[in-house]
Amino acid sequence: MKAVILYGPPGGGKGTQANLLSRLSGFVHFDTGQYIEELLLDPISEKDSILEREKKLFDEGKLCTPSWVLDIVKKKVAVFHKAGLSVVFSGSPRTLYEAFGDDATEGLIPFLGRLYKQEGIFIFVLKVRPETTLARNSSRFVCSLCGQPILYSGIELSQCPFCGSVLRKRSLDKPEIIKERLIEYANRTEPIFTKLKEGNYDIYEINGEPMPQVVFNEIRAYLDIVAKENK
Repeated sequence: MKAVILYGPPGGGKGTQANLLSRLSGFVHFDTGQYIEELLLDPISEKDSILEREKKLFDEGKLCTPSWVLDIVKKKVAVFHKAGLSVVFSGSPRTLYEAFGDDATEGLIPFLGRLYKQEGIFIFVLKVRPETTLARNSSRFVCSLCGQPILYSGIELSQCPFCGSVLRKRSLDKPEIIKERLIEYANRTEPIFTKLKEGNYDIYEINGEPMPQVVFNEIRAYLDIVAKENK
């Protein structure tokens, strides 16, 4: 079993690559952003003070409370591991606390290490320019049923081409929110990479600008090479 973590700024292609690993290589894609969004958009969130607090942060483009995120993510990951499933994360853990915890709390990285072993953890960083982030996110729609992201290509669509459901624009994809998310990524997520390297975790950087198939082939080739080396 493997645990793959895909990092990159908003619009970097993390979700697309995680979906490809899920469909073509048998991973479970645990999209923590989508999981959190589903929790916070559920009408029950209006009756829960904690969910209401997290929804306010989410709508402003800020990261949700790390301790809350860490707790719900670890519970879900434990279910996947118990079922014998490999898992791919698209952008999580997002903060140093979520990644490594503190004296009282075990972070997601050591938690994954206990479940999947360090040699079973693979970390990729998709590198894209800020202008690419803005362009991709500003032109993105999401299916309200299947969750498939759709990039505007000059053809007006009112329905999802995959399942026919209504397309919606995420509040997170407004230009002013995207800029806030880029700042959050630089200040709160990128410091994780330094600590991972200090812990002897390999981080594989990939150019995320090309078409998804090109990026995916590079990810899968790296996983195959490491798998052969570990045999």
